[in-house]
Amino acid sequence: MSDTPLRYRPHHFLCSLGFQGKGYSDGFVANMSGIIDGRLRAPGGDEVEIEVVGAADDICGPCPKRRGQLCESQSKIATLDARHARALGLFAGSRLTWGEAKRRIVKRVPPGALASLCAGCQWLELGLCESALDELHAEAADRVCRES
Repeated sequence: MSDTPLRYRPHHFLCSLGFQGKGYSDGFVANMSGIIDGRLRAPGGDEVEIEVVGAADDICGPCPKRRGQLCESQSKIATLDARHARALGLFAGSRLTWGEAKRRIVKRVPPGALASLCAGCQWLELGLCESALDELHAEAADRVCRES
């Protein structure tokens, strides 16, 4: 596992939670799968460090919509990033582990919140992120019950 921190724009924390092998191109999906399945969901993935950035990040690398450090849908992406940064209490330069990010998501993003938080995202209608959010909340509740 690489010790190099991942670079993430704010909305990619929830995208990573719900990722199920779909994306903008084969190259994009392969890259995202390498990040999500190869690092975050791998054993020890909760310890992977992530640095928040305000432009294109490690997930954006091979995206066909990438335009330098921006996106062809930059105003939509900037809106998503601003909402997610506010909801998760993130800013450019923040560093946290994937485990810390998931705990922050549980604490700050209740089930059902993605309809407004992710409004405008083309992937929202698939329900993958909402299902993953529900599962994360259920796992956190189970953990609390086991620890009590």
